[in-house]
Amino acid sequence: MQRRVPLVYFHGIVPGVYVAEWPVYIVGDDSAHLTFTVSVEERRFASLGSGPPESEETEIRRRYVTREFRQRLHQREFRERVVRAYQYHCAVCRLRRDELLDAAHIVPDADPRGVPSVANGLALCTLHHAAFDRHVIGITPDYVVEVRREVLEQEDGPMLIHGLQRFGDQLARLRE
Repeated sequence: MQRRVPLVYFHGIVPGVYVAEWPVYIVGDDSAHLTFTVSVEERRFASLGSGPPESEETEIRRRYVTREFRQRLHQREFRERVVRAYQYHCAVCRLRRDELLDAAHIVPDADPRGVPSVANGLALCTLHHAAFDRHVIGITPDYVVEVRREVLEQEDGPMLIHGLQRFGDQLARLRE
């Protein structure tokens, strides 16, 4: 912390799976409680000795660091547990491409009842997750996929037919 050295912080997602965050800086230390405070991308703690001139550095940083955001730290763990429970399949279309699978919250994360648990999650491919979040499709308590009426009646081409319409009234895949 005193030397302002950037570090790599490995955040545990589930046992044996970590995500690296960098650069991070130690910005506070509570030795009485054996805790410390980590700041991600906190510019004022960087060691600037050999970097480019300030104006050039500012221009480079503007291109890549354009906004701040809040990240739900439990989200990666939630995704891994839900996708694993569904055996790496989309609950609607059965797609098995891990990189295209998401964990959708049944009760939204912002709702006080929207806990990040497997029981409150569905493994969905990115298309069906977006459709679920926008109420284009839904899944009933008895796991039947429902497609919004105007979507079923719309004519638009093969993606609408094969991606959404054909799954109406089908049984969603259950988690293990």
